[in-house]
Amino acid sequence: MPLPPDEPWWARAVRPSRPPFPLALMVRAAIGMLLPLTVGLLTHRLDLGVFAALGAMHATMNDRVEPAGLRLSRIASAVSASALGMLVGTAVQHAGVPAVGLGAALTVTAFVSGALSATGPRGSAAGMLLLVSAALGSGMPLPHPWWAAAPMMLAGAGFVLVLELPTGVPRRPAADPRVRALAAVYEALGRTLADLGTPQGAGSRQVLTARLNQLQDLLPRAGGSPRTGGNPRAGGSPRAAGLRRTYEAALAATEAATGLLWAWRPVPPEVAAVPGLLAEAVRRGGGEVAVPDWRPDTPSRQALDAALRAAAGAVAGRDAAVGTAPAPPADPWRLRVRLLSRGSVRYGLRVALCIAVGSAVTASYPLSKSYWLPMTIAFVLKPDLGSVFLRAVSRAVGTVLGVVVTAAVVSLTTDAWALTVIAAACVALLPYATAAHYGLNTVAMTPMALVLLQLGGQSSAAEFWPRVLDTVLASAVVLLFGCLLWPDRPRHRIEPRLVDAAAALRAYLDAVTGDAGRAEVWLRRRAYRALADARQEVRQGLVEPPPTGRLAERWLPATAALERLGGAVAAFAAQIRYGGRVPDPVEVSRVRRALDELTAAARAHRPPTGAAPRPTRPHDPARSALGRAADELEVLLGA
Repeated sequence: MPLPPDEPWWARAVRPSRPPFPLALMVRAAIGMLLPLTVGLLTHRLDLGVFAALGAMHATMNDRVEPAGLRLSRIASAVSASALGMLVGTAVQHAGVPAVGLGAALTVTAFVSGALSATGPRGSAAGMLLLVSAALGSGMPLPHPWWAAAPMMLAGAGFVLVLELPTGVPRRPAADPRVRALAAVYEALGRTLADLGTPQGAGSRQVLTARLNQLQDLLPRAGGSPRTGGNPRAGGSPRAAGLRRTYEAALAATEAATGLLWAWRPVPPEVAAVPGLLAEAVRRGGGEVAVPDWRPDTPSRQALDAALRAAAGAVAGRDAAVGTAPAPPADPWRLRVRLLSRGSVRYGLRVALCIAVGSAVTASYPLSKSYWLPMTIAFVLKPDLGSVFLRAVSRAVGTVLGVVVTAAVVSLTTDAWALTVIAAACVALLPYATAAHYGLNTVAMTPMALVLLQLGGQSSAAEFWPRVLDTVLASAVVLLFGCLLWPDRPRHRIEPRLVDAAAALRAYLDAVTGDAGRAEVWLRRRAYRALADARQEVRQGLVEPPPTGRLAERWLPATAALERLGGAVAAFAAQIRYGGRVPDPVEVSRVRRALDELTAAARAHRPPTGAAPRPTRPHDPARSALGRAADELEVLLGA
């Protein structure tokens, strides 16, 4: 969706999104929480049942609708880190380490957690749970034997995984998450084609990019990482091979559609309807889809016609030529480089500082639950959940509301069986609440955590309200030491993303104007993924109070200009392939020079002051798309 219009930053901050209702995940989460607690009650070992329920909850927090292999990998990495953190925390508590030693242990764990969190979404989940579980293990009553807490967490998480083990190849193609994601890509492509030549086109293209990102993450990792393209033809089942071919066809059609979007040139309605028909055929498992004979009259329209016919052939099961080449394999050193990068070390130090201050607070004041404060800091500082300022405020407000709800429930009943059902109901809300708004996530998570403490005999209704004080203290620590004294300004988030996007666009441009050949479509995919990451960072910056929010707004024109450049390069690729145009070295040099200037401005923290006007009429196909792109970039840069 397009970025929100001009409005107060706080209005953007409090507005929740409206994600789809993930019923399967919610049912799985409820059962995953309910069974460990039930077994604990029946065996009179509720202490072990609570830790198993914690493991189930941590698995639920990382559960997604995706193929079994990816789901297993995602949950296993997160819960393994959680179990390791629990082992560290319980070992420190069992050894009777004094407060200074406990604070040092949590600070070291926080540095590792922060560095790991900055490596990507999966690293973020694992890093956060490593620190959360270490904090919990250092303060929760130890089970008997003390070391059983970590294995019980693994057992609870394992049960969540068992709930949806594959029982063979799904009978219905639509039962495969990859098929559903592929159909969603074609539907988004159809919407983009329908919106060509209208102000809604840019927003539709952003939705299409998001759908492609989701599908890319669901595809097998054969030959490479999904996030870096993966080798789409390496190994796999016949169904997987067919999905890869159809995905390649979608990429080629998206490239053509992006060029048409940039050119502000619509297509006939019957052509725009073809991707929707392809989506229906994908859900059925295949079938013929007719592409109208519409006589395309420009290079970009010819590129779209060829791509749609190739996509129809791929959906029908034919080995259609889609004009792409395998992407390069993933770099095995990439994770280690990210883990030791300046950004990871910087984030690790930031988390460690906040935890060290939090440990000093807990050592200086008689907090009844010393682990609540560092646990809250870990949740608030998770890097991929948006604005730290917003999370700190939302955490405090959400905890107050959660405590009110819990106090009301406990005033009605303290029966263990009733509390077990309530905990299951709360965890069932997490998949939806997490996607909707961080504050709603806290409102659902706080009652669940307090009910688990009640079940474990570690708390009572009288101790619920001190959790509000703990949360406010943790939020204050984050706001003071993680935001004000150590600010996470857009230049630390947006500008590196823009540099990456500019580099990816330059590689795409070099492929189109040079000898890289068919690999250009994968480079375009990588460039638009980088642009989507940059736009997401801008969105997160917009919900920060001034001056951070204003600085994010100043980078909006540059983000839009880079996205338009991607469309211009796609249109120019069509002009070369179908119009016989030869790249002009002067035009190519102008675009490269503009990209270099924009990269230098980002590294120097200087947002451009210009604003290229949006087109209101179709681009003349006789004119070079690259030349017009150079004009737009030079206006943006004030050249």
